[in-house]
Amino acid sequence: MPQIFPRSANTLARFSIVLVGLIVGGVLWFILNFNRTTYVTQAFVAREQPVQFSHKHHVGDDGIDCRYCHQTVEKTASAGLPSTKTCMNCHSQLFANVPYLEIVRDSWKSGKPIKWQRVHDLPDFSYFNHSIHVNKGVGCSTCHGRVDLMPLMWNTQSLQMEWCLSCHRAPEKVLREQKDITNMNWEAPPDQDVKGKELAKKYNIQSTEVLTSCSTCHR
Repeated sequence: MPQIFPRSANTLARFSIVLVGLIVGGVLWFILNFNRTTYVTQAFVAREQPVQFSHKHHVGDDGIDCRYCHQTVEKTASAGLPSTKTCMNCHSQLFANVPYLEIVRDSWKSGKPIKWQRVHDLPDFSYFNHSIHVNKGVGCSTCHGRVDLMPLMWNTQSLQMEWCLSCHRAPEKVLREQKDITNMNWEAPPDQDVKGKELAKKYNIQSTEVLTSCSTCHR
């Protein structure tokens, strides 16, 4: 039987296979890395709100504790958004007539809550409990960043699974004393590895196997 294809076709076939493999690998690499960009995660992108609430002013300048507004953070899965009453506790006296806060006053008069835009928005298939993390020694700034320096709110982390797992694999790196949970100036001390392991025992942190189990976050 005569040869249909020339010998050079073998080289071309091998080159085509390698080229296809490189293209497929390149596409997968691009997708994986693109998924980590701020375009997807929206990290460091300030969110527009009905009222441009400044954490920098309230937390950084006035020293208001996180728990004054996020009252359920130590008790329930949700940190909770402040009710209009919480705002009016101060603003019925302070800046009571400025146009900027008209939306707050209208909400107070009508009883309709302000529709804040969620910043740290996890997908529905991920279970996250604020109270567990706070009561186990994970501080607010670990996940939310230096909120006291943010004139508008943005997320400082990707909120993707690899980020969550980085802590769940080594929780001792971020654990702090309960007195420092809302301390925005907290920084890990030089002996954090030793101190963190002590706190892990003190707070009865589960094993890495449990923390990285699928069912821990996907229920």
